[in-house]
Amino acid sequence: MLIAALSLTVFALIALSVSDHQIHRFDDNLIGWVQGMESPGMTKWMRVFTWIGSGRPVITITIMFMIVLYIFLGHRRELLFLAAVIAGSAMLNTLLKLAFQRARPTIHRIAEANGYSFPSGHSMAAFSLYGGLAFLIWKHIPTATGRVMMIIVSAALILAIGLSRVYLGVHYPSDIAGGYFLSGSWLAICIWFYQRYLERLSLLHSKPQT
Repeated sequence: MLIAALSLTVFALIALSVSDHQIHRFDDNLIGWVQGMESPGMTKWMRVFTWIGSGRPVITITIMFMIVLYIFLGHRRELLFLAAVIAGSAMLNTLLKLAFQRARPTIHRIAEANGYSFPSGHSMAAFSLYGGLAFLIWKHIPTATGRVMMIIVSAALILAIGLSRVYLGVHYPSDIAGGYFLSGSWLAICIWFYQRYLERLSLLHSKPQT
């Protein structure tokens, strides 16, 4: 819950800066740096990463892992946890975009996108999906090396998807950062409730029968 509170606090600070139009220098500097890397090859990769973080792939990956959790591993509680993380993140993103109504950047747009800009739906979906999967898969990996590799891959995917949105000119960096911290707070809250539920279930099963 401490992680959730800290992440939510950072998101609130970013949101205030966005509302007061005090974050443009930060955004402009980072946009200039990221889009300065433009090349045909880089653009192809950025389009791939932005596609991975879009609606259909996220839904497809989520359903695939839910099927694995339910059919092959029999983990129904983990299935519900993942569904709650993804659905809650999507709902938060929709509500907050309507609340802030921030227009998307118009400088050097490589790709097209509709709707409002803050917070980034791609960054929230990526953090919720790959962060949630990392949490669930963690205890099933027997070695420390395997766990470290899983964290590195998950973090790289999350960062690459966020970076691709800035590179393609459809989001400000503050949209991405806000999405990360908001989704991180939501994921931490879900993990806290999930672990408390498992602890109560374990205590219930450990009580002697009368």
